[in-house]
Amino acid sequence: MDWKLLATVFTTVFIAELGDKTQLATLLYATDKQASKLTVFVGASGALILTSALGVLAGGMITGYLSERSLHTIAGIGFIAIGIWTLIKI
Repeated sequence: MDWKLLATVFTTVFIAELGDKTQLATLLYATDKQASKLTVFVGASGALILTSALGVLAGGMITGYLSERSLHTIAGIGFIAIGIWTLIKI
């Protein structure tokens, strides 16, 4: 196991999810006094695990067609575009 990669992925996803609409939706479900907090946790965790698995599978398939450098460039441009779009919407 590559512990440095694990820590990097964990930290990146953890910070990205803080205050994200997914976390806020989970928070809202958990505020229901009749809702089982365990059920909300298991449902939210399962959804995050499944979406992460899809990301890993898609990333594995894409690397067969594009170089790692190209993927980094495309991802960087994508993040910059999202940042600019977010700033413009404010």
